[in-house]
Amino acid sequence: MKSVSSYADFTVSVSGLKRFFLLLYKSGSAVGDCAYNALKEADGNQKDGLKVFAADVLSVRDIHSNYGIDSVPALLIFENGKHINTVKGCLTANNYTVILEKAALSKAGASGKSAKNVTVYSTPSCSWCTTLKTWLRKNNINFTDVDVSRDQRAAEDMVRKSGQQGVPQTDINGQIVVGFNQQRLKELLEVQ
Repeated sequence: MKSVSSYADFTVSVSGLKRFFLLLYKSGSAVGDCAYNALKEADGNQKDGLKVFAADVLSVRDIHSNYGIDSVPALLIFENGKHINTVKGCLTANNYTVILEKAALSKAGASGKSAKNVTVYSTPSCSWCTTLKTWLRKNNINFTDVDVSRDQRAAEDMVRKSGQQGVPQTDINGQIVVGFNQQRLKELLEVQ
């Protein structure tokens, strides 16, 4: 895992790479150190040469704003040079390994499933939101978590897409699932 010192340093480091990861974290915080150490362990275990970068937001202040990240730790996933997904919070080394392995399978073209762009619209006080995100993590589904209680524009976007104000809502490649409809989620995400 390579540390980057600025947005400019990061863009130079990833020039020409197709698939790579960036962990934004806050050193000295329990959850930040947890994410950093677990991802470092997962990166050490992978053999496919995927590039993993890290930036401590205490010293690097110009990356998160470029990708709309408002809370850390956050693992940003890039494919073909584009930011395609964000995984927030601290995961176990095993969960990070699964994320890296999925990218390696995708790189090798060995995955039979098409890549899914998954966004969860949630609030911190919503118990069904927590249940949904736990279920997605358990099934190794990468997703972007959007806290609509803190992001008015995202809340309006969510209502525009679904016609509903309640959370959780999951956007899977443009298909909206309102609530925790496990059967519909399984269908759309190709989960057994």
